[in-house]
Amino acid sequence: VQLQASGGGFVKTGESLTLSCAASGRRFSMYYIGWFRQAPGTDREFVAVISRSGANSHYADSVKGRFTISRDNAKNTAYLQMDSLKPEDSAVYYCAGEIDIVLSTMRFPNNYHSWGQGTLVTVSS
Repeated sequence: VQLQASGGGFVKTGESLTLSCAASGRRFSMYYIGWFRQAPGTDREFVAVISRSGANSHYADSVKGRFTISRDNAKNTAYLQMDSLKPEDSAVYYCAGEIDIVLSTMRFPNNYHSWGQGTLVTVSS
């Protein structure tokens, strides 16, 4: 599956932003979709993941309660709704896809084989 992330931008602290991850190619519904982010000089870190049907999701502690991952398999698109944004949320955000993900590995970027290009999110203080 080919993935393309979009929706990044420049916002102020406390504002919201929604990222989209559009898929093409193989059946989107076969893939778990994860969101990761990478700030300058840091490793790529897990943000959230959603199951194939959308029934289950998991979040990094740093975004739990503020971010919501969702998907619309009919539109071949996943979303990351980001509320109450903080300056420390500033990063390049990536979406990633993988057919088989287990709880013990879902937070590790190396376990995802399909990646979109990143979209930059900047949150000013």
